[in-house]
Amino acid sequence: MPAHLTTDGWWLIAAGVTVVYMAAMHWCMPTPKAKRRMFVAPLAGWIFLLPNAAIKGYSVSHTLYLYSGVLVMFVVMLVPVAKRVAADIAEQEQKPWDKVPLNTFSLYWMVGSATGCIAAVAYLWPFLA
Repeated sequence: MPAHLTTDGWWLIAAGVTVVYMAAMHWCMPTPKAKRRMFVAPLAGWIFLLPNAAIKGYSVSHTLYLYSGVLVMFVVMLVPVAKRVAADIAEQEQKPWDKVPLNTFSLYWMVGSATGCIAAVAYLWPFLA
């Protein structure tokens, strides 16, 4: 259970999740521009998550848990539909004046998997207290 992990354990998990996220996004994203945007997400997570967690009084372990959960959510959302999403991203960057509609299955997958990941993170949250 997550409650038995030390803060050092959560740092290791967060570092491992960051590496997995970076590798998955490098594989999923079709263009250098899209890859740069996805590689900024962990940095943005630290810039916005840490102050927010400090304001709310969360512990470092809770903050690392949230950070890891968000990055895992992106991997779960994008990897299974990577080819279709990559094609949509590449087409949108080639034709910025046209709105490229997202593939319906991809949309449902991303919404459903994000909902499931958020529910899992919320369900496990009390075990960290």
